[in-house]
Amino acid sequence: MRWSGQSIDNEDAQALPGMARMRGFIRSVQTPEFAGITFHEVAAKSALNKVPAPSRMPFGWTVNPYRGCSHSCVYCYARASHEWLELDTGKDFDTQIVVKTNIAEVLRAELMRKSWCHEPVALGTNTDPYQRAEGRYRLMPRIIDAFAESGTPFSILTKGTLLRRDIPMLRSAARSVEVGLGVSLAIGHPALHESIEPGTPTPVARLDLIRAVTDAGLPCGVMLAPVLPSLTDDEETLDRLLGQIAAAGATGVTVLPLHLRPGAFEWYFAWLEQHRPDLLPLYRVLYANGANVPRLVQPQTASARRAVAAQIRARKQADPSAGCLARRRRLPGRPHDETLRPAQPGGRR
Repeated sequence: MRWSGQSIDNEDAQALPGMARMRGFIRSVQTPEFAGITFHEVAAKSALNKVPAPSRMPFGWTVNPYRGCSHSCVYCYARASHEWLELDTGKDFDTQIVVKTNIAEVLRAELMRKSWCHEPVALGTNTDPYQRAEGRYRLMPRIIDAFAESGTPFSILTKGTLLRRDIPMLRSAARSVEVGLGVSLAIGHPALHESIEPGTPTPVARLDLIRAVTDAGLPCGVMLAPVLPSLTDDEETLDRLLGQIAAAGATGVTVLPLHLRPGAFEWYFAWLEQHRPDLLPLYRVLYANGANVPRLVQPQTASARRAVAAQIRARKQADPSAGCLARRRRLPGRPHDETLRPAQPGGRR
């Protein structure tokens, strides 16, 4: 195992071999409430991550309270990050969760530096900040408070309905800083969802989350990503899900196709082999030249996007105050109002 952080060298019987001797490690925890999951608590040395300049990401800084994700989405592009910890990108990514227990305090200190320029910061760009671990560790309220107190705009992208817990705090923060909220929702069929995103809240629960966010007066974009070739990319399926998203009150939708980086590639193909072996030949052709699906087979949903945009405009005309607690300038890194972009390469969870 490789870690960086403060030196806290406590041995723990539940730790994986060698982990207890790593710098920054505190302890490993297993509890009946989270059966099958091990939390590895570490003391982080830093909280803000600078996005490399050549990156195509539309934001410059990120914060990741957790490594690994119990959502267990088989297509998750972040799986490769577990290799750096000398863990596998499959089951270990789903069940060996690294928790940066002191991240809020470290973040607060970094945001208070005179050199900090109050640039927008994105959460949920690697692993989900509202995955199940957040129910135990409650890191996000202190993180939100640190952003609001320092005057730093931030965005959150999540599949976790635990976000509802923090809506009052987010409303309060949005009065002083720009807050961008996004919900990731790509699969509307219950059986497919259960198979390919087994640890996530149901599609219905996430639609309810969108309603709760917008009912609170906050904007809520939706990341309809990834669209899965020959599984969720037909016009009827996308039209149905986009209609549900619009009816839930979303203030914008971004549609992106499946992006298969190393780590996610192997895990997703293993799922195909078990559940849809008939699609393996197609996927081998589609992803023969890299992580991006060829543009000619990317989802074409212009009519559906126009329909959703029309519903959003109609709703705003009926209620001009909808979603106006946060300032209206776009915060990089979030799906935003009335922007229903065509599919682009590099779909992200």
